[in-house]
Amino acid sequence: MKLQPSTQRQLVNKIIHQHQRIQMKQTDPQSGMESLYLEVSTQNDTVSLPLHSSIVLFLLSYTECTSFRVFLVTDQPGILQSLSGLVPEGLSVSEVMRDKLPELVRMCRLPAALEPDVCFCRAGLAVVLRHIIQRTCKLIPGRRDVASLLGFKNTCLKACAEVSQWTRLCELDIPCAVEKHLQNPEEQVPSAILNLEKRLGEPVKVHNDDKIRRQKLQQQKKTSSQSEAQLNGPSSEEGPLTQGHLNESDHGVELSAALAKLSVNAVPAVSTRECSDIRKVKTTDLPELEHVFAEGLYFTLTDVVLLPCIHQYLISLQKHAASSLSHLPLLLSWYQRVQELPSVLRAAKDCGMALHSLNAADPCPPHPEAPQPSEAQHKAPKLKQQPFIGGPRPTLTKLQDNGIDAVFSPHPCPSWTLDWESLPVAVNPTEGKMSDARAIRKQQQLNNLVAMVTEMARPGHIVVDFCSGGGHVGIVLAHRLPKCQVILIENKEESLVRARDRSAQLGLTNIGFIQTNLDYFIGNFNIGVALHACGVATDMVLDRCLQARAGFVVSPCCYGFIQNTLKFNFPKSTRFAETLSYKEHMILCRFADQTAVSLPTERRSIGKRCMGLVDLDRSWAAETQGYSVRVMTMVPEGCSPKNNMLVGEPTR
Repeated sequence: MKLQPSTQRQLVNKIIHQHQRIQMKQTDPQSGMESLYLEVSTQNDTVSLPLHSSIVLFLLSYTECTSFRVFLVTDQPGILQSLSGLVPEGLSVSEVMRDKLPELVRMCRLPAALEPDVCFCRAGLAVVLRHIIQRTCKLIPGRRDVASLLGFKNTCLKACAEVSQWTRLCELDIPCAVEKHLQNPEEQVPSAILNLEKRLGEPVKVHNDDKIRRQKLQQQKKTSSQSEAQLNGPSSEEGPLTQGHLNESDHGVELSAALAKLSVNAVPAVSTRECSDIRKVKTTDLPELEHVFAEGLYFTLTDVVLLPCIHQYLISLQKHAASSLSHLPLLLSWYQRVQELPSVLRAAKDCGMALHSLNAADPCPPHPEAPQPSEAQHKAPKLKQQPFIGGPRPTLTKLQDNGIDAVFSPHPCPSWTLDWESLPVAVNPTEGKMSDARAIRKQQQLNNLVAMVTEMARPGHIVVDFCSGGGHVGIVLAHRLPKCQVILIENKEESLVRARDRSAQLGLTNIGFIQTNLDYFIGNFNIGVALHACGVATDMVLDRCLQARAGFVVSPCCYGFIQNTLKFNFPKSTRFAETLSYKEHMILCRFADQTAVSLPTERRSIGKRCMGLVDLDRSWAAETQGYSVRVMTMVPEGCSPKNNMLVGEPTR
């Protein structure tokens, strides 16, 4: 029997895929596998998987990735049997007691992935999920369907939750809201779920949307013409598309674009040139694109994160408050749509997720009014800096009238310097791709921070280099303080890998690396250091140091990016808050960035004064928590336009 070309192509792809999976297993013997640590919940003798753990296992099944050794973290032994059916087959799974976790993993919120050398850890849901995808693509380059999960330019869920409302919604808010609902089911729909429903109704923006929108307009005109023709003739039915049972009539061009990336077997649609009348239509007159999946047209990591959460929520809602389903029509449509993907169905079955067909029309009639989030729930931190009108002088005068002005403590060791000429090449920042002049300024900045840390450090101390970048500060500290343990924390993988390579050249054994967002680091330490932590990152570092009762040496940067967040409100200290409004404080922050050497002397002087006031507010807030804080200037002052240092130690 002769096979159709499309069937032959699918068969060949299946054979290639199976060969790649075998090759992947052979490439990674268990002895060199990365370890993946997932949380297990135990309550009233009932063992379950938190949503974050379920999401990771779902992705492992979806990608068919078996290159990790999975450890289920527990406080009670013998839990594996209780989780039978929830963990995909083919994975190497063990349980580990919480007090036996490796040091770096113990410092982080789970999930966490630890490399075989146990000195490089990745922690946090989005970071770990992205790493699983990247590792799968590295071991099996042909997994185009897996690579597409990272979205346009591989940026899906890359921004940390503190600066991205979308990442916070998917990574934190929705899993938290669903778990809270599961513990205490109620009819009112959580604001996070309503927020997602709202996002699914917004127009889709993609990098090539102009082309797709013109194709949609052309299709609409074609459909309109066919409808008119059918009025005078017998009706005909359209056949289904090749991907599962998805029907192009539901979303037209949007669905056609999505199908090109859904699986390794997908065949991209043939590109056709629009008619001349379509090309002449203004962009503003083109039809908007509609959501096919969570982020728009394409199935991405976001859908993978949301499915285990929304599945459990909708099933619980159907059981306890079925009428509320009618308030979530777009979410229900999305839930049904993802079930049409064979890879999703397979992964869900492997993880014990019995996907259902839910319909808003099935439950009892809806309430007259759908529940709406309160005004407070709608409010979220604005991530775009608002324009300011006027200069800083009225604000400076107001502070001065209330007896507040910038105060800088004298530098305790202005002439202290490392002997850079005698240090190994890999320690010196001149090794990097920076100009000689910038390398010298970087050395001067490091002199200041290392001097302060050296003054505080004692043998056995743990020193954390927050926002470490390529490790300029942390590597120098690890080399200079061999009896201290130094941990580098950075959310950009490329920078942290570069730091690890530099430390390997030096043979350092007292250094570790954690790729994570600051919220996921929960370890105890003695000293925190950060060189030019941007905007509220400085406040996040200070907050972690205060929680750990650790000393800190921090050089702030990017004052203009400071803004209220879910965790921080400005001004921070009581005295500043009683004197300045939020907008007035933001004026200080904006003009604190006016310190570039190219600016006039008077303007730089005002900028330096504003920097000092913003950091004075930070220092006063820390002092109320039992700290002694000094705000000082690096020496020489020309080492950086952002030359402030906050040096603090607990007094009790």
